[in-house]
Amino acid sequence: MAARSIASLTLGFGLVSIPVRLYSATESAASVRFNLLAKDGSRVKQQYVSEKDQTVVSRSEMVKGYEVEKDKFVLFSAEELKKLEEGSSHAIEIVAFVPEKSVDPRYYDKAYLLAPDKRGGKPYALLLEAMRSSGQSALAKWAWKAKQYVVQVRSTDEGLVLQQLLYAEEVRSFAELGIEPVDVSKAELQLALQLIDQISEPAYDPTQFKDEEKVRVLAAIDAKIAGQEVVASTHSEEAPASGQIIDLMAALQASLGAKPPAKTTTASKTAAVKRTSNVTALPDPKLRKGAKRAPAAEPEVTPAVRTRSKK
Repeated sequence: MAARSIASLTLGFGLVSIPVRLYSATESAASVRFNLLAKDGSRVKQQYVSEKDQTVVSRSEMVKGYEVEKDKFVLFSAEELKKLEEGSSHAIEIVAFVPEKSVDPRYYDKAYLLAPDKRGGKPYALLLEAMRSSGQSALAKWAWKAKQYVVQVRSTDEGLVLQQLLYAEEVRSFAELGIEPVDVSKAELQLALQLIDQISEPAYDPTQFKDEEKVRVLAAIDAKIAGQEVVASTHSEEAPASGQIIDLMAALQASLGAKPPAKTTTASKTAAVKRTSNVTALPDPKLRKGAKRAPAAEPEVTPAVRTRSKK
């Protein structure tokens, strides 16, 4: 299915205006969602109750307030808040160019893709190539959905990315953590570098990683639909205690001697999940939504589904 643009915008580059279309750079994978129910299986409804007299308050009777002191508020109506909102703008105004690597990824928020709109192909390609050649990225201001953003426009091999940035007050500093400097020896550093080299990859491949917890949960849901019992695994990996004293050199040397972890393919991961869950046959995933619990199978043919407990 072709991607659908969110908006038509204009990217201002000096006196040049570049018509662009905005696309979301990511999409949320269908997560496993559970509904909150009563023990009899019926849905429950959320209600807001007044602390003063415990009466139910409807949304039409609510206003928003800012707490200035303990239990003291200044109130705002919906109309007053609407007037304070930043109006959305179709213009992304570039205010400066900075080295692309100078923006710490901690400031990254949501990302969007920019594509040239009608008659925008030439100036779009020019800006893209200029930023690629110079190693620079653009900082710009953009008003979107009632909020003012600072954004970075950066080049990639395929096109321009618009990256919403967090403000300084939204990002924590390491200075708040009080980390004390610790010296490391040359021998320790050398072993650490060898370990890094041993398990290094040429580049990040996102397809190597799968949501293993989601796979386990879906396997358990399928087993429930099939009428099988789901039991918790008795095995869990214990993390070392935070106060444990570690011989750093010995740990590094042992790590170097260990066999590097093999790359996990999709097929091997699927097989591993089946071994873990001990499910011989699962129903069609399409049956998950709205499916009724099947009658329990005979004991001699009912395998147990084992799911790893998380600590």
